[in-house]
Amino acid sequence: MPKVYDGKLTNMFDISGKKAAIFGGAGGFGKAIAEGFAANGADVLILSRREEALKAAAEEIKAVAAEGVQVKYYACDACVEEEVIAARDYMVSEEGLGGCDILVNTQGLNKKMFSWEIDSEYWEKMLKTNITSTMYTNRYFGNWMKENNTEDGKVYDEAEFTSGQPSPCQGYGKIINMSSVRGIRIIGNGGMGNVGYCTTKGAVEMLTKSFAADLRPNIQVNAIGPNITYTPMMVGLLPPDEETRNGIAAPLPAQRIGYEIDVVGVALFLASAASDMVTATTIYPDGGLVATS
Repeated sequence: MPKVYDGKLTNMFDISGKKAAIFGGAGGFGKAIAEGFAANGADVLILSRREEALKAAAEEIKAVAAEGVQVKYYACDACVEEEVIAARDYMVSEEGLGGCDILVNTQGLNKKMFSWEIDSEYWEKMLKTNITSTMYTNRYFGNWMKENNTEDGKVYDEAEFTSGQPSPCQGYGKIINMSSVRGIRIIGNGGMGNVGYCTTKGAVEMLTKSFAADLRPNIQVNAIGPNITYTPMMVGLLPPDEETRNGIAAPLPAQRIGYEIDVVGVALFLASAASDMVTATTIYPDGGLVATS
């Protein structure tokens, strides 16, 4: 049966004790969200391909974590199906965090390519990194939550499933995928070489909606769609001066570009019981770009 929150009003945003897997957690949006979760009492497992980056990020996350919170890391290429399965198995093991309540996907890749110079090999790489990896993580972590996070303690066996029919499981959980304003809005003035990026983020929008329908009713699947954001990846690409950077977004209501912290509050909301009726949608911390364009 669909769950309805019946707890204390002061606990609606409480994620303490929850267990979160954060792909792309070594930097940028992923690390910022991991810090927000850990500071608010959730155990976190950060995942990416580079172990050294994960080690460094884990120490920074531990520095802001609430007392008793576990912060662990696991090296994994989310583009490889077998590695995602292994990551899920580690996450839910006693060696890992012993379960999973929240999945966050922030891994992504971008390269500016105008239509007349698209690098086919890099195009395939972007599709795999931005779309296929998100499908793998939603599939394997989402269905684990659906099959195991059951209030009555029943764990379903695949033998109970009927091919071609929806899963009979009623488990609960939260999935947060990283989209972009570019998933629903192209760039004017010739597109600025964003054919690949807009295409993949548009796919993430529909992947999110589709998984929300598939994993219903108690697993909410949503996305976050930020505007241009000053992450480590953008250092050197955007002006170093803050006032000059914000001038890029002067026409917007917020009159500034985004910063990593701007996605953290949205992620906390989408990870908590406060968002139990919010699913198959995207929240845009974009300073008003979508509304005014």
